[in-house]
Amino acid sequence: MSIALNDGDFKLELGQQVVILVSGEQGEVIGRAQYLHDENRYFVRYMAGDGRATEVWWNESALTGD
Repeated sequence: MSIALNDGDFKLELGQQVVILVSGEQGEVIGRAQYLHDENRYFVRYMAGDGRATEVWWNESALTGD
């Protein structure tokens, strides 16, 4: 089976500032992953509401660009 990948499928760029829709917290995209049968995911570094430095994978639909 042959799979054609398109790097242009990512909505967000590495280094881009994003907002986590459910909480309003802001962070920076430091990684991203593309899947064959699922939505893209982004590894985001941000300051959590309780003041902790946090790095978490988020689905593309959970984020918006700044």
